[in-house]
Amino acid sequence: MKIGILAGEASGDLLGAKLIQALRERCPTLQVEGIGGPAMMAAGCESLFDIERLAVMGLIEPLCRLPDLIKLRHDLYQHFIHHRPDIFIGIDAPDFNLGLELKLRRAGIPVVHYVSPSVWAWRKRRIYKIAKAIDLMLTLLPFETKIYEEHHIPVRYVGHPLADQIPLHPDKIAARRALCIEENATYIALLPGSRRQEINHLAEPFLLAAKQLAEQKPHLHFITSHVNEQRYQEFYDYYKKLTPDLPLQFFTRRSHDVMAAADAVIVTSGTATLETMLYKRPMVIAYRMPRFAFHIVKWLVHTPFAGLPNLLANQQVVPELIQDAVKPETIVQHIVDYLDHPEKVESLQTIFTKIHEELRIDTAKSTADAVLSIASLLLKR
Repeated sequence: MKIGILAGEASGDLLGAKLIQALRERCPTLQVEGIGGPAMMAAGCESLFDIERLAVMGLIEPLCRLPDLIKLRHDLYQHFIHHRPDIFIGIDAPDFNLGLELKLRRAGIPVVHYVSPSVWAWRKRRIYKIAKAIDLMLTLLPFETKIYEEHHIPVRYVGHPLADQIPLHPDKIAARRALCIEENATYIALLPGSRRQEINHLAEPFLLAAKQLAEQKPHLHFITSHVNEQRYQEFYDYYKKLTPDLPLQFFTRRSHDVMAAADAVIVTSGTATLETMLYKRPMVIAYRMPRFAFHIVKWLVHTPFAGLPNLLANQQVVPELIQDAVKPETIVQHIVDYLDHPEKVESLQTIFTKIHEELRIDTAKSTADAVLSIASLLLKR
């Protein structure tokens, strides 16, 4: 069996590697080629081009890189037309992958797209292009299947890899020992995001909230983790300017340990909210962006909640503070409520555990089963 595959960033590289490993267990002679990073190449994928050529972010950079991206997509199309795979798998990167998938499917190559775009939340008209471009959509979250079913697009929910990775019952004491922090203290985690813009918009309210919490409850300790040294330094600069006396310990690339070690978490909206939920920690979700961008997003996005825990629960189980609602005193109010009402935390943990169990269905195996099933079905036609 020969598979074409394309991942556009580090998260997709990890998903692709686990999928290749699961497929190879069933098909030892599997051939895999396309674009992948270090993890996919280690799993046996022949990467035809450097994955860094797809590493673009924001609104301006993709436009500046457009000629190269168009050429890359053309070259990939030509390769797969002349070296036809039995099936092509596009992992995330929808703006790049869907155009390639559409052309490959029109050329008779079966196509699977792995990781649904947020079509259920914004740019909903993409669903019509997706319908033409793919034979099967694989979703990581259960509520994502609805829009595909409504448009009669084959879809399979395969669970979320983080739910497999994070233990169902996290060990707080083990995490604190790993971080070399006090085992019996009360810790509040500050996780203001992995992008510079997020640090610039959220560092101040997060730190000022922590300062107010420390004034109200002097026994509290605070911990934070950042994705790299640059984000660490940016947040540290705000810390030295705003709250230099706050008992805050800094870590780099230790977000999971910090979540597991915390008693409550102040976190920016995004994947970190899902991770915090899987660690069963009560949280306050906050997000701010430039005002102009916020009004555009507000106009484009149509979803009842911003945070994944609330979306997965289909109700507001944790507070969401968006834009002007992100105020230190409001954050403090919610954190104090958690600390003063342990029964609320227990109720929340019960909800989180139930969601975790729903997401934990061995994503790599489920995805491999879905790929082999659709490949077998399509190749028989």
